[in-house]
Amino acid sequence: MVQAAPNVYDAEPIPSEARAEIDRMLKSGDLFRYTAPENAPVTLLEQEFAAFMGCKYALAVSSCSAALFLSLKALGLPRDARVLIPAFTFAAVPSSVVHADCIPVLCEVGDNYRVDLRDFEAKLDDTITAVIISHMRGHTSDMDAIMALCDARGIPVVEDAAHSLGTVWDGRKIGTIGRVGAFSFQSYKLVNAGEGGIMVTDDANLVARAVIMSGAYEHNWAKHMAESDADLQTAFARWQNQLPLYNLRMSNLSAAIIRPQIDHIDRRVHDGRQNHDYVAAALNASPWMEVPDKLDLEARAPDSIQFNLLGMTDEERKAFASAAAARGVKVQIFGLSTDNARAFWNWQFLPGDTPDLPSTRSMLMRACDVRLPARLRQTELDVIIDALIMAAEDVKGQPRAYGT
Repeated sequence: MVQAAPNVYDAEPIPSEARAEIDRMLKSGDLFRYTAPENAPVTLLEQEFAAFMGCKYALAVSSCSAALFLSLKALGLPRDARVLIPAFTFAAVPSSVVHADCIPVLCEVGDNYRVDLRDFEAKLDDTITAVIISHMRGHTSDMDAIMALCDARGIPVVEDAAHSLGTVWDGRKIGTIGRVGAFSFQSYKLVNAGEGGIMVTDDANLVARAVIMSGAYEHNWAKHMAESDADLQTAFARWQNQLPLYNLRMSNLSAAIIRPQIDHIDRRVHDGRQNHDYVAAALNASPWMEVPDKLDLEARAPDSIQFNLLGMTDEERKAFASAAAARGVKVQIFGLSTDNARAFWNWQFLPGDTPDLPSTRSMLMRACDVRLPARLRQTELDVIIDALIMAAEDVKGQPRAYGT
């Protein structure tokens, strides 16, 4: 009997430790983060996540998009400030820039899904006020080079680490290298709350501004301080009543779901990395598929796999995706999927004309995306591998043996 393809969309079950707290809140109706004078679930999540990341401060909000938006607003960027971002990212990233009354500027991304440093440096001119680096699908760009370029110009870096919780760059956790890092708790991420996000920073002034703008009206910002913090107290006092309230708060219910999952992050990272590397080795043995190598200083935390199709026309790539789907494995080809939110030419909300980015466009027309959650077993991975390899052979035929 042929094993069916695994369901790659269900997340791991929510840990049982969350249930008692959820039941308590459902009975009391105590879902608002500011109801309790202290130690609300959202406050505890912020403390625990900051400790896990090794940062001074964390602010839990409604989504990673909200965290990116608040990061830009907390930086105090002027209206129409130009923010440099990679052209390979999710539409929410340029949307956050637009939401913050800024202008997205797109730079090229290479075949390995990472920032093209030559184009990045060329566009990092005097008109750029801030940078967002998207570690898209967990692929980390050269953060040493990026930070050196930005620090030399005094340009703040925001890390969009929605896909990179648990990834490490040269011993430092992704999200802690720039001025501020933003993470996602949406259902397809490593930690699942359905929706939700969090930002981390060591900058007391920045986080104070973000806390107030997230919706800490009156003096509710005091509930964000776990202990005496003179810098934070001074910053909150400075910005009281000075900033608009955007009401992007996280609820206690979401925090209760997230908190017990923090203890599972390291295990999920380990399992996800093993799964990814196992599938990558098999796909790289095919002449029709290539999984780009990671950078030397990068320790990845993947929950999906991306690979480039080789030697295929657009029609053959579409046929490949259809053949894989017929075997139960959904393949998203970023540039060929209808209205894909990761293809920059579909971001018609951007000001001005669609930018000319031939390298990124070429990559997106060949780059495939397959979910690969950490919970999958090897037998399930083998089903996915076989479906992808056979789909390629359906289109291109079986590779000839050496010497034939």
